[in-house]
Amino acid sequence: MTKLDRREFLLGSAAMLAAGASASAAPASKFAQRRPGFGAAATLWDLQADPRLGEAISTYCTQIVPVLELKWPMLRPDAHTFAFERADAILDFARQNDLTMRGHALAWYHDIPDWTKQIKDTKGVERAFVDHIGTVVSYYRDKLTSWDVVNEPIPDNPRNVKDRRDTFWTQHLGDRWIPLAFRTAAAADPFVKLAINEYDIESAKDSFIAKRAAYRNLIMDLLDQGVPLHAVGLQSHLHAELEIDTHGLAEFATELRSWGLEVLVTELDVDDQKLTGNPAERDAIVAKRVDDLLSAISTSGPVRSILTWGLSDRYSWINGTFARKDKQPNRPLPLDGEFKPKPFLDVISKFTKDV
Repeated sequence: MTKLDRREFLLGSAAMLAAGASASAAPASKFAQRRPGFGAAATLWDLQADPRLGEAISTYCTQIVPVLELKWPMLRPDAHTFAFERADAILDFARQNDLTMRGHALAWYHDIPDWTKQIKDTKGVERAFVDHIGTVVSYYRDKLTSWDVVNEPIPDNPRNVKDRRDTFWTQHLGDRWIPLAFRTAAAADPFVKLAINEYDIESAKDSFIAKRAAYRNLIMDLLDQGVPLHAVGLQSHLHAELEIDTHGLAEFATELRSWGLEVLVTELDVDDQKLTGNPAERDAIVAKRVDDLLSAISTSGPVRSILTWGLSDRYSWINGTFARKDKQPNRPLPLDGEFKPKPFLDVISKFTKDV
C-alpha cells in the first residue's frame, strides 16, 4: 500500500470508528471485554512495604502498570538472564484483585543496562534489541492489555517536525529502531495493543506545541510504513502553572482517532511546585488542569484508559525530584499522603463512570 493509499484508508475509517472499530486496532483478545478504565503505576517495593497502597489500588483502580519492573535494568541484569520474578509478583497482585495490567516499557533511550553499552557492532545491538523485545512480549503473551513499545522518542526542544531523540538505539540502528521494536512486539504477541508514549505535549507553551508536532509527524511516518501501531500514549506529566492547550490537544486527539488509533493517558500527575497557596487552593488548580486535559481529548471519543503515575502523594516520584521551595510536599496525585481522596479523584471519576 502506498503512503497516499494508506492515508486515504485511514482517513476513510471514520465510519468504522463511529461504530467502535479501529483501522489500526490489534486483533480482539480475551481482554477485549475488560475495559482498562482507571489505574495507577506502582513499584513492587512500595506494594510490599505499605499494605495501604495495595488496598487503595484495589479499591479505586481497575488496572495497574509496573513503574520499574518491566524496564531493561530490572528485567536484564546481564545479557543471558531474564528476571521476570518482580514483574510477575505485580501481575499476581493484579490477578488477585481482578485488575488488568499493561506493560511499560520495551524500548527507551533511558535506563539501558551497562552490558548493552559494551556491544560495539550493529548486528550485536540489533540481536540484543530484538531478543529482548521478542522474549519479554512472548513471555507475557495473553497476560497484558497493552505495551508502551517505544517510550519518549522526541527531544524536549525539537528543531523541526522530523527531529528525533538521539539514543543508544539510534546511534547503532538509525531511525529503523522504532519500526523494528513494533514489528518485533507484534510478531511475539499479535493480540496485545501496541502504543508509543511521550510527555510534555499537553500544554500551550511553544516547546510543547513543537514537540506535539514532531510526535504527530513520527506517528504519521510509522503509519505510512505500515508499522503495527494501535495506540498513542499521552504521558500527561502536567505542570500546574501551565494551562492545557485544550484546542490544540483536542485537534490532535481527533486526528489520531481518525487514523484508527486509540488515545491513552498513561502517566498522569501534576507537579505543583510553582503554585502558591494552601493545599486546598493548590488541589483545586491541579484538578482543573486534569479536567481540562481529559475534556480536550474526550471531545472526539471517550478515554478508555487513564493511568496516574502513582496513586498516593506518599509514593510519587515528583516529591523526590521537584521539591517545593516552601518545603511543603508536592500534591500531584488523586490521593494525599494519608490516602485520602482529593478533587483530582473526583475528576477521574467523572471521566471513567461510563467506561
